[in-house]
Amino acid sequence: MEKRFSDMTIEELRDRVAELTEQARKAEQMGMVNEYAVHQRKIIMAKSYMMNPAEYQVGEIYEIEGDPGIFFEIVYMNGVFAWGYRLSPQGERLEVQGSEDQEAMPISMFGKKVQS
Repeated sequence: MEKRFSDMTIEELRDRVAELTEQARKAEQMGMVNEYAVHQRKIIMAKSYMMNPAEYQVGEIYEIEGDPGIFFEIVYMNGVFAWGYRLSPQGERLEVQGSEDQEAMPISMFGKKVQS
């Protein structure tokens, strides 16, 4: 059985990210889009466990990596996940998949802090 990311050391996480990156590269070359996406999501999660969640606070707003012009406002933290809302460039809350509920986002998906 594979070890959980939360139980791994930083070195083990780095090694796992390298493995997953190689697997993702191979899947992309073979045209296996779904497998590539799974590896990318695992990389995001592993990178989150390499970060310090204490650096992220309620009320802060961050850019979202890979989603230019969209921001994320943190409402509360739970481990390496920030719960909150996506925001438009004008600061308005965006509905995600037709729901006004909060969503969870791994902290490794955050770019630079916009404001607190």
